Amino acid sequence: MPPGGETVVGKGFRFVSLLLASLSLLIAAPLAADEFRSPSLTALRVDWRAALDQLRTEINSRPRVADDFIFAPRRSVPRYDPRAMPALVQLNAVSSRFFTGITRSPVPVLLPFDAAAYLEAQRSGATATLALSRYQADFNPVDMFDAGPAGYSATFSLEPGAGDGMPGRVFTRPVEVQITGSALVYDIADPAGGKGEQIKPLAALYPDLRRFIREGYVRYAFTRFGVAYVVSIQCLDSVAKPRRLACKEAYPVAERFLRALRVAGGQRMRPLTDIASNILDRPTGRSADFSYRPSGDIIPNTGYRKQGGHPDAMAYAQIRFPLEKAPAFVRSQSYAKRDKTESATVYPWRDNFCESRSFEVWQCAGGYGHQGEDIRAADCPPHGEGREPCDPKQRGVVAVRDAIVIRASKDQAATLQVNSRTEHIRFRYMHMNPHAMNADGVLNGRIVTEGEKIGVISNYLDHPAGTSMHLHFDVQVFTRDGWIWVSPYVTLVSAYERLIRARGREVGPEIAVTSQPVAHALPDDVIKPDLREGSSGEEN
Repeated sequence: MPPGGETVVGKGFRFVSLLLASLSLLIAAPLAADEFRSPSLTALRVDWRAALDQLRTEINSRPRVADDFIFAPRRSVPRYDPRAMPALVQLNAVSSRFFTGITRSPVPVLLPFDAAAYLEAQRSGATATLALSRYQADFNPVDMFDAGPAGYSATFSLEPGAGDGMPGRVFTRPVEVQITGSALVYDIADPAGGKGEQIKPLAALYPDLRRFIREGYVRYAFTRFGVAYVVSIQCLDSVAKPRRLACKEAYPVAERFLRALRVAGGQRMRPLTDIASNILDRPTGRSADFSYRPSGDIIPNTGYRKQGGHPDAMAYAQIRFPLEKAPAFVRSQSYAKRDKTESATVYPWRDNFCESRSFEVWQCAGGYGHQGEDIRAADCPPHGEGREPCDPKQRGVVAVRDAIVIRASKDQAATLQVNSRTEHIRFRYMHMNPHAMNADGVLNGRIVTEGEKIGVISNYLDHPAGTSMHLHFDVQVFTRDGWIWVSPYVTLVSAYERLIRARGREVGPEIAVTSQPVAHALPDDVIKPDLREGSSGEEN
């Protein structure tokens, strides 16, 4: 078994932890019709001794630098003091030059970076201009790296033709590879989870490795040092084309990446604790106008093969509502004409998470759905004396939490990632103009604060005016299968109630056919001023 591989004891402990988490969900008090619940998370125990053993093996492969590392623990300092593991301090000093903030990771950071080879080359007088890809199995310098109290995520890419021994491919663009290692996993009732095939050539390195295609990504999930790691590449399980990566062409890239993984850093910290699911507090006062249909109540016959939606009473995070001002409306953009209400900007809200699309979504019947929710701002009122000016093209979109941005300059979507001791979650925004986001610096690595303006509602889908004026918003949580979509509907209802400081009214189909008037607006003291100047395919 390789250093840090899963032991029988480790598997037993993981099984018991998952069993207890499942039982806690089963025996939880039943929810009232309109009550919301927070998610349950399992904290994993990190085996840092196994990580040090693997690091020692990797460093010893380069005898010229092996004597520079101190692996003997220092018992004269507290257990969680970084100085207790000198070799990690030394490794982090090297890796942090390329992976900023790597010491914030509480799990061993596995990356395709050979620190020992890099140090040996430096000792031999290698020039500072030597390409970093030389020590990264020919992968480009990291595109995005984020480390925090829950774990880390990183994105690399491999150019066409790069990599000795790599087979040729039809796809003509760089292949992007993502990796996440996390000590927090969300406890999701996921019947599709835990599946996959073994990869025999990698079985000696990763005994529990499983490969599977899920929600548009080929994924390689494994456990090392007690931590859940997932390597993934976005691809289609179809014929290879120059502008579309087939999963079969992604396999060799992912497996090269896996073979190149080394311990690149991280820091031993106090263990995380399990997070129990709880019923959420909601405003006590009732809104005079805000109403919403139940989760899963999509417009009839708009689901995959005319199937219904997926009820989910989970508010996966306590967030700031993504639109700057109320009123706002969660309603279908693609099937609005089939609804019985006369406008897309009226209450009640209606879930559209499982509307029919070609996107894989595990929560939806048949496995396909919309991935998120469409949100529209209120129509601008008629001009009149004393009315605040209203420009339909300048309706602000804000950060839902303090987070780091995940977005390359070519990406149409912007993702915010929260990485804390109690959460490991992502929020994706779509249809804002990517050129405006580039100009505003909404790019990889930027830190945003909750309520900060990050753009305006637009209609961009491959090009301007590619869709209606709305924001698509979705949520992913980290599990042992990697990042998976979950319904954001109740999360948005909960956020909106906090925004308007009043509790909404859940209405059934027999009540909701009558449009509800909209009277309220966002309290002025909730709006955070924006101090900055300025502000391929199927519709999502």
